[in-house]
Amino acid sequence: MRTRLLLAAAVGVACTTAASAAGDGGPGPGVVQGWDGIPRGSVRYVAIPTGQNTVLETISRRTGRVLRWAVIDGNYGIPQVAFDGSTDGLSHDGRTLVLGDVTSSPQLKKSSSFAVVDVRRAQLRGTITLQGDFAFDALSPGARMLYLIEHVSADNPRKYQVRAYDLGARRLLQRVVADKSSWEEVMQGMPYTRATSSDGRWVYTLYAGGEYPFVHALDTQSANARCIDLPKSWNRLDVGGLRLRLSTNGTLLVRHRSGGRPLAVIDVQTLRVLDLVRHP
Repeated sequence: MRTRLLLAAAVGVACTTAASAAGDGGPGPGVVQGWDGIPRGSVRYVAIPTGQNTVLETISRRTGRVLRWAVIDGNYGIPQVAFDGSTDGLSHDGRTLVLGDVTSSPQLKKSSSFAVVDVRRAQLRGTITLQGDFAFDALSPGARMLYLIEHVSADNPRKYQVRAYDLGARRLLQRVVADKSSWEEVMQGMPYTRATSSDGRWVYTLYAGGEYPFVHALDTQSANARCIDLPKSWNRLDVGGLRLRLSTNGTLLVRHRSGGRPLAVIDVQTLRVLDLVRHP
């Protein structure tokens, strides 16, 4: 009976706090509580705050029925990974979901925590606490490696670097995940849109708001990355309208919203730009 009452309370909170379901005042998109959560196949996963705890619900997309739930100590949500509303945190094999903590300050966090959940069993595997301001970025297909955005400047929230956390060994790797062809480890920009390869290995994120826009191509299996620079003139665009889409012929398309000629065509094998509109 106690479990049923807790679940009923969680649903009530979801209904009454929907207007503030997107939570996190730090740099970046933050996390989502309530709303649509993250869909996968026939279900979706939604994080519901209950005060001191978070209820992670597995909901049937066809019937809306709650199929399973897990109660997690602390205040967590589904990670948002781009300002176009993209959510992530679920491994490609559908077994592991990583939740990010909820903050309420625009300043850099002194510490960050993540909850790692076995969604098949609806059980918490463990929590991760790191010193510094970290946000979820990506997972390797089998959830061995967790990739994080580390915000490194209190004065400029657009400055960040990518770090890798070994979930098997439970340790943060020392080296920064950076483009080996560049000397820069600290990048600058905000994530506006994302696309992921069908096998979950490659994650492509378009960043803007820095000196120039670029596509960050992350190989989640080998912990390597490439940055594909785009023209400075694109800063004049409504960058919130840019979208990434993987085509069936092995290219990544950059479009402004959904219509017209692609602004850029990128070969995903070589990570080279095949076609480009320099002054859209």
